[in-house]
Amino acid sequence: MRPTVMEVDMGAFEQNVKSIENFIEDNVTTNDKPKIMPVVKANGYGTHINFKSDFLNQFDIVAVALANEGAVLRENEYKNEVFVLNQPCESEIDTLLNNNITIGVSDESFVELLGQVAEKSNKNVKVHIEIDTGMGRTGIKPENVIDFISTIKRFSNLEIEGIYTHLSSADYDEEYTKAQLDRFKKAVDDAESKLGKLKYVHCSASNGILNFLDYLPCNLVRAGIILYGYESFDGTYSKIDLKPVCKLRSRITFLKEVVEGTSISYSRRFITNRKTKVATIPIGYADGLRRELSNKGEVVINGQKAPIIGSVCMDSFMADVTDIPGVSVGDYAYIWDNEKITLEEVAQECGTINYEIMSTISDRVERLYI
Repeated sequence: MRPTVMEVDMGAFEQNVKSIENFIEDNVTTNDKPKIMPVVKANGYGTHINFKSDFLNQFDIVAVALANEGAVLRENEYKNEVFVLNQPCESEIDTLLNNNITIGVSDESFVELLGQVAEKSNKNVKVHIEIDTGMGRTGIKPENVIDFISTIKRFSNLEIEGIYTHLSSADYDEEYTKAQLDRFKKAVDDAESKLGKLKYVHCSASNGILNFLDYLPCNLVRAGIILYGYESFDGTYSKIDLKPVCKLRSRITFLKEVVEGTSISYSRRFITNRKTKVATIPIGYADGLRRELSNKGEVVINGQKAPIIGSVCMDSFMADVTDIPGVSVGDYAYIWDNEKITLEEVAQECGTINYEIMSTISDRVERLYI
């Protein structure tokens, strides 16, 4: 087994689900408490939780971004409802129908094609109508919802099961977010005046759950990054008790001591200024370790931080372990351990967000469930 793995803590997942449920219980005053729809796109934000149907089958519905992601869930025996958040491409329709996947729709021409294929295939398809309340990405205008419903209802094999929107700024802009939610409420009211009570109404990812739960017109919430135990904005951990679910680690495979003036890695971007003990660690940018960490990132070895020196290579990087006593080949090196180095700190060093770092760890890295 390759020494580079992502450790995935299944107990942390369960704890985070309970924490989200408790947060909902404490912050929703009505008896109709929203249910959780886990977002498991991008291979479960890199954790591969989408392969763990024994965990996911506790949920009535889960969300993905792509038709193929839904097919993977079916292949791994997830038995309940799968929802594709983004309106798919025409070429994905057969995959959606063959795997009984619920589809987010926001374009009349796509709906017409979907309806025609569904009728020809004699298959029923559930859809959720996407409303663009201010994200500026996809979705119909709120004022067009009744006309859009009429288009869908032309096809007897299409069932309107839900309605949803995306909040663009629920992490920091209260005024804009409440305006989005007001527009969404109006669209929901219009839709339900024609359809009756909808099974699923959802508008909130992690930021909306934590900041606008008492204002949400929903019976379903899309738990994303907080399901994985990480911050969706600064201050997340002060609002909800979360446990990070994964750590990224490798092992030292080579040690050497070099003299002052020795160049390390490509382009001689690091030159030692003392006698230095250098560890080589077999994880690189092909595994998702960002090159932005070259000469400025750190790793945790034997409970101490060691600086990354030189350019991160495709398959490995080097660290200065001179000041770590007793270091030896085989010692663990944690890229993030959620204690001395957090995922958020790695993201900050790379000038990005925790979502990107976590979701781009490649399939070359084995997932180890603990």
